[in-house]
Amino acid sequence: MTTSDTGLRRTLGVRDAVIVGLGSMVGAGIFSALGPAARAAGPGLLIGLAVAAVVAYCNAMSSARLAALYPASGGTYVYGRERLGPFWGYLAGWAFVVGKTASCAAMALTVGAYVWPAQAHAVAVAAVVALTAVNYGGIQKSAWLTRVIVAVVLAVLACVVVVCLTSAEADAGRLGIGVSSGVGGVLQAAGLLFFAFAGYARIATLGEEVRDPARTIPRAIPLALGIALVVYVTVAVAVLAVLGPDRLGHAAAPLAEAVRAAGAPGLAPVVRVGAAVAALGSLLALILGVSRTTLAMARDRHLPRALAAVHPRFQVPHRAELAVGAVVAVLAATVDVRGAIGFSSFGVLAYYAVANASAWTLSPALSARLVPAVGLLGCATLAFALPSASVAVGAGVLAVGVAAYGVRRWWAGHRSGTADEASGR
Repeated sequence: MTTSDTGLRRTLGVRDAVIVGLGSMVGAGIFSALGPAARAAGPGLLIGLAVAAVVAYCNAMSSARLAALYPASGGTYVYGRERLGPFWGYLAGWAFVVGKTASCAAMALTVGAYVWPAQAHAVAVAAVVALTAVNYGGIQKSAWLTRVIVAVVLAVLACVVVVCLTSAEADAGRLGIGVSSGVGGVLQAAGLLFFAFAGYARIATLGEEVRDPARTIPRAIPLALGIALVVYVTVAVAVLAVLGPDRLGHAAAPLAEAVRAAGAPGLAPVVRVGAAVAALGSLLALILGVSRTTLAMARDRHLPRALAAVHPRFQVPHRAELAVGAVVAVLAATVDVRGAIGFSSFGVLAYYAVANASAWTLSPALSARLVPAVGLLGCATLAFALPSASVAVGAGVLAVGVAAYGVRRWWAGHRSGTADEASGR
């Protein structure tokens, strides 16, 4: 089989790009993020959701402007490299690839836990293999499957909203907004909820596979974010009206608990199916994003150059996809990382901090710098408002990446000096 490292095929339009973003944003997070966020913020949950939305909006606008200028695979890895220098691009890419690889394994295990709890690891590996095969067949096949997944998830969420809001148990008084848990609790909730919004990055990382990227990406990113925000707010209000913040914060499966409390226990299994399908959607989008960032880093030799190969027929980074799939499958088969990926949120916020810093350099005009400034400040604030364990592990992962970058630069300089000596220079 012949391989090359030529560009990818541009086949995605605005609708496809929006669907890919929604497949990641309206994913498993809506079924699981509300509980921990409510536990952190209490009655300030909706305030936390609003803060997360503002930061996500700033990041989305910065990413959209940059993606229109640099429509290549890799997203913020490329933007940081081009606007701030190789180190910052590398740091963003490292945070994304390592953090999101763990997220891939977590989503796979979430699928297994919902589909067949007794064999969660086996189901997780099967899910990774199946979705890697879909991605290998071309971006259009991935986009088609994502459409189906998004349709199923939105239908399930619509049922949850209708059942909750029409229930006799629904009480608008439970929506009372306050900050009894303190500003720190609200910010922590915002950090947890931001992770669920971060899927629009998938649109940017697929920049090399989008038609007319200067027009498509700036339209698709805010549109996908806007739809996801409406979905999250609607579901949060419906569930809060039935459970209230305290009960929501202690619910292991918040949406299933909400429909039971609303008097529709028969809908709980449907919600579980919806959660499994949503986790599949998130996993599909994550594998797409990680493999494209891996491709970009391999082109610059931060990762093995062989991973930069593009399949001549399917026009996908097939070696990067297979490598990512293999690593995720091994993690899903051997380690339960669902409770140990808090650093992924930290990594995502670091990734977007680089995106905002890159967007800051696009124009000296104060009006053009306001959005990236707010986004950068928001990312830094939410990152350090996360639980201390997440901050510590996240910072440690970034430090390992920095050390690896330093060793690589030293080795490259050492080899160059040795070659100069050998040539008599």
